[in-house]
Amino acid sequence: MMSSALLELNSVSRTYTTGGVPLTVLTDVNLTIQSGEFVAIMGASGSGKSTLMNIIGCLDKPTNGNYAIRGIDVSSLNGDELAALRRDTFGFIFQRYNLMSDLDAVENAEVPAVYRGMASTQRALHASELLRSLGLGDRLKHYPSQLSGGQQQRVSIARALMNGGPVILADEPTGALDSTGGKEVMAILETLHGQGHTIILVTHDSGIAAYAQRIVRIADGCITSDEQQLHGEGDKLLPMGDAGKVANTGGAVLGESLMMAWRSLLHNRMRTALTMLGIIIGVASVVALMAIGNGAKQDVLDRIQAMGTDLLTIMRGPPGVRASAGAVTSFLPEDIPLLAAVPGVAIADPETDQSALVRFGNQDLTVMAFGTGEQFPQVHDWLPESGVFFTADDVKRYAAVVTIGQTVAANLFPRGMNPLGQYVLIGNAPFQVIGVLSSKGLTGRGDDQDNAVWLPYTTAGARVFGHRYFSDIVVRVQPGADMSAVQLSLRTLL
Repeated sequence: MMSSALLELNSVSRTYTTGGVPLTVLTDVNLTIQSGEFVAIMGASGSGKSTLMNIIGCLDKPTNGNYAIRGIDVSSLNGDELAALRRDTFGFIFQRYNLMSDLDAVENAEVPAVYRGMASTQRALHASELLRSLGLGDRLKHYPSQLSGGQQQRVSIARALMNGGPVILADEPTGALDSTGGKEVMAILETLHGQGHTIILVTHDSGIAAYAQRIVRIADGCITSDEQQLHGEGDKLLPMGDAGKVANTGGAVLGESLMMAWRSLLHNRMRTALTMLGIIIGVASVVALMAIGNGAKQDVLDRIQAMGTDLLTIMRGPPGVRASAGAVTSFLPEDIPLLAAVPGVAIADPETDQSALVRFGNQDLTVMAFGTGEQFPQVHDWLPESGVFFTADDVKRYAAVVTIGQTVAANLFPRGMNPLGQYVLIGNAPFQVIGVLSSKGLTGRGDDQDNAVWLPYTTAGARVFGHRYFSDIVVRVQPGADMSAVQLSLRTLL
């Protein structure tokens, strides 16, 4: 059979764990409150009265025991059902008012109705009527900072009444007021009780508790006495209405929440601006770090691509040394076709490098001079930006032509002059510039790859290096070929 009591606690205990040590605040509390009662819960600081109030108001749950509202076991409700029950049953009055500083009196009073899904016009009208009934008709548009303590507490009382809940929970409602303000608030609570509200008052002041019909004393988490006082019949009761039912107010609540958030941002412009600045700096820092990281990654990939992932460099020794105790230490032009014929090899191109002095007019520059073949651009994927690279015919006829790098072109020739067709001295031999390669940048060791010139290996050997040998042959492996197999074949051949 369902209980007729409004609120009923049976063997309720509450234990908290602090620093790994259990702390019992309430012990085996049994309390029944009927509709229309005016109950004062008295106790010293730390006695457990505020914890008991939180459990009654569904702000906390008991560790042990049972708590029922109109026979409904609170522990059986899910989060939404519990919120709906709390919203439609209780109105809360706090010692420190807990008003929102950026909302005026009407807006503060109407906050609970937002979560009930009440229309904004209806909310404002109802809140205004409540405030007028509490003597604040001339303070409707005042903000909390413009109200006295007693006036702020009246606004909080109007807020507690906004949803029409039958139970008012007042936690030390006069604690922050002077005696005059305290008497005014208690007179209002007496009036509300006379209108049928159930009043549950938490206090440590016996003078405030004297307003109640019933005084429940608590000490060390246990109820020590429960006394009745005669103050009239107080038999007007308020209905529970739709308490416990979940209203379909999600959309309205979301819209109102966004509106309140926007108004709060506007009201606190400096704080909002500083917060946004911090967010912007944080996001910008993350974006910058990601960009730097991706840029560094791309730079490494570009350098690897520039070196070639399908290239093999065959080195036999320093140039000019053909034989020493029977060992081959450098290559001859005749070796190139043999290496190019190895299975899996696409291109074999000779390379010899040596530091050289390049002159043009009264400018001179120390560069790296490469003697190579006509397939250098294809081997290294390094094409001319202007002009051309020398041809196989240039190699055969020992042509005095040169292709230069971007750094050489920038530093050797006056600004605005086209290097193509100009003659430069490399060592003591004149060479005509026929092309400028595109920029390649620095190597992994920091060497400038563009501070170089490229000559036919035949011409370089005859006019610059003084020999027809070269130390390296660079091999590009055919797409899909097994690099390890090609290496093994070359090693076997050599």
